[in-house]
Amino acid sequence: MPVTETISTILAAYRARTTTPQEIVARTYARIHDHADPAIFIGMRSESDALADAEMLEREGDKGRPLFGIPVAVKDNIDVAGLATTAACPDYSYQPHADATAVARLRQAGAIVVGKTNLDQFATGLNGTRSPYGVPRNPLKGDLIPGGSSSGSAVAVAAGLVPLALGTDTAGSGRVPAMLNNIVGLKPSLGLISTYGVVPACRTLDCVSVFTLTVDDAFAALKALAGSDLKDAYSRNVPLGEIGAAPAKFTAGVPAKGARVFFGDKDAAAAYEAALARLHGLGANIVEIDIEPFYETARLLYEGPWVAERFVTARDILASSPQSLHPVTREIVKSGAGISAADAFATFYKLEDLRRVAAHTFRNIDVLVVPTAPQTYTVAQLHADPIQLNSRLGTYTNFTNLLNLCGLAVPASLAADKTPFGITLLAPAGQDAMLASIGRKFHADTRLMLGALAVPQPLLAPLPAEPAAGEIAIAVVGAHLSGMVLNGQLRGLNARFLETVRSAPDYRFYALANTQPAKPGMLRVAPGAGKSIEAELWALSAEAFGRFVADVPAPLSIGTITLADGRQVKGFLVEAEGINGARDITDFGGWRAFVASEKA
Repeated sequence: MPVTETISTILAAYRARTTTPQEIVARTYARIHDHADPAIFIGMRSESDALADAEMLEREGDKGRPLFGIPVAVKDNIDVAGLATTAACPDYSYQPHADATAVARLRQAGAIVVGKTNLDQFATGLNGTRSPYGVPRNPLKGDLIPGGSSSGSAVAVAAGLVPLALGTDTAGSGRVPAMLNNIVGLKPSLGLISTYGVVPACRTLDCVSVFTLTVDDAFAALKALAGSDLKDAYSRNVPLGEIGAAPAKFTAGVPAKGARVFFGDKDAAAAYEAALARLHGLGANIVEIDIEPFYETARLLYEGPWVAERFVTARDILASSPQSLHPVTREIVKSGAGISAADAFATFYKLEDLRRVAAHTFRNIDVLVVPTAPQTYTVAQLHADPIQLNSRLGTYTNFTNLLNLCGLAVPASLAADKTPFGITLLAPAGQDAMLASIGRKFHADTRLMLGALAVPQPLLAPLPAEPAAGEIAIAVVGAHLSGMVLNGQLRGLNARFLETVRSAPDYRFYALANTQPAKPGMLRVAPGAGKSIEAELWALSAEAFGRFVADVPAPLSIGTITLADGRQVKGFLVEAEGINGARDITDFGGWRAFVASEKA
């Protein structure tokens, strides 16, 4: 059956009636059998049970379920009713009485769970080699580590066994294995996906993460999984928003050249430079930032009190059968027992200082772009130096959850020998949709194959340039344009970029006097007395629109603007008296052109 194994194309095949959920499930089990890597899955549902689920779905019809008939694998530190949860430690194993909330939401969305995947024991590691169940074979290069801790989930997606898998991410476990397998790894904002029913690593930092072959698939899964949960004390009501077109212009912060860490890997350094050049070609203004506060935050994760959180989870098994723990895991977890409350509070104070520095950094950039990992390693290299090399893998990931950032790891390149490289897009919590909007465009532009499948990426689905139900479109013409100084106000309200447009030729455009930051005003005039002005359309929820409008300062106001194609939308206008002392800049045709001329 010529079905590219992505969520979107499987759903399209269902709609076209060229395949059925039973056929896809049967094909999934056949692929798992033929792939013949026993280290990917720790536990499997029987094929007959999965086929029974598929048959029931066929009888009911899709009913608008966004993951209808999609096979999914689940990391084995996330509860699935009917399958043991081991966290890759057989002596810890238990039978959950119910699905984790994330799994329950997958099933509600129509997904079919096929099995539980391998991981670095107790999700402690970024390499994928710390498991008594073996090391999943990297499908790109057999000697390369699969990455961890979500090793089995990443490999299952990259190898085409399932189009969707759940992992977890505390320090990079949902991003590092994504890079090492040439797939997408989405690490959501803290609390956006419930962690009820997840074996904690660091409960205050844990996220359920998503592995897919494309960004669109990852975001579709995120929408099905997201939502607050009364059963999870760390669940948060984080607005999600919708994917929009990538902003025409945006500011990407990157580590200053002298502070970029690749541990001597010139190929990885060159791959990162190439990825930044690609981003620049897609509209990014690349600016260097001081990355040291982020590195300092990363060091806190394994030098501070969060190791004690890992100890809390494993202390009973440490006391009863310490020999059942992987030697490296055992030493890491044991070290958490000696952390004092005084040490913990001193670290918490330090973290708050670092969070303020990071927040200031993000006032000047839209997104932080870092290598997902600075190097790749073989299994043999990792076994020879398990602590230091694992630590290196977390160089660009360990700080993310401590700083309450969301992240999206996307493939960037494959070397001739199939060594992968990827970048991660990072932004403050609540900006998941914005990252997806940029990440989908970047990934498509690489034209890389999907995972390890030698299958080309499907064409990007067109995005409607219209507000969705419950959204209001607003036209911005000045400092709120993408890449401009006030655009962060829109992004902070989860605004979704729709398209670049022009107004009808019925407006004069002015650089207003005595405004900080500098702002323009658009004034409607008699037909034939004005010109068409460049604008951007953004979509806001009704609640966010109200908050945005409430902060618009005089002499600006929000009125109705007529676009060149005749549409009428809400947008910025200036009161007639507001142009006193202003400079007429109508002939520039827009704020960007005027600002560029002033800089020149």
